Amino acid sequence: MTTIERRGHRIRVLFSPEDIAARNRALADEISRKAGSEILVIAILKGSFVFAADLLRALYEAGLSPQVEFMSLSSYGAGTASSGQVSVLRDVETDVAGRTVILVDDILESGRTLAYAKDLLAARGAARVLSCVLLDKPGHRAASIDPDFVGFDCPDLFVVGYGMDVAHAFRELPFVGVVEDRA
Repeated sequence: MTTIERRGHRIRVLFSPEDIAARNRALADEISRKAGSEILVIAILKGSFVFAADLLRALYEAGLSPQVEFMSLSSYGAGTASSGQVSVLRDVETDVAGRTVILVDDILESGRTLAYAKDLLAARGAARVLSCVLLDKPGHRAASIDPDFVGFDCPDLFVVGYGMDVAHAFRELPFVGVVEDRA
């Protein structure tokens, strides 16, 4: 396993940039087959922004031209554990009625945030609301939800990088990793 030093910490690489790029291409192919060509991609901010950008480029390469929106939801606040309450910090501006929506999120753990977003968009009249997550951690589900598209199954570790952070640090890493200790 590769380990790097960053900001005085050792970070062990779980999923390399190359592995992520290959999986994004495969996800785009799966989405194009199962979701159709007229899709609205809604990236859930902040954690999914890097994944969503790369996935959108892969969707383009797969022949799709999705409309893109952003939604900011929070159940964590400044902590590392879900509070159980989901709040909308920034809502979509596009009407979702009658549309096929692909919710893109970084990690599915408790499921509260994704389930909330899925229910909200369905209540607004979306024809179909599918979910695509980079990482799936099924051992901590508090909501009844399974993702439609999964990048990787994630071990029960707190991960950073590729848009995900701890206290606003490490989002810039081009891989998904685990902060092991101080360097």
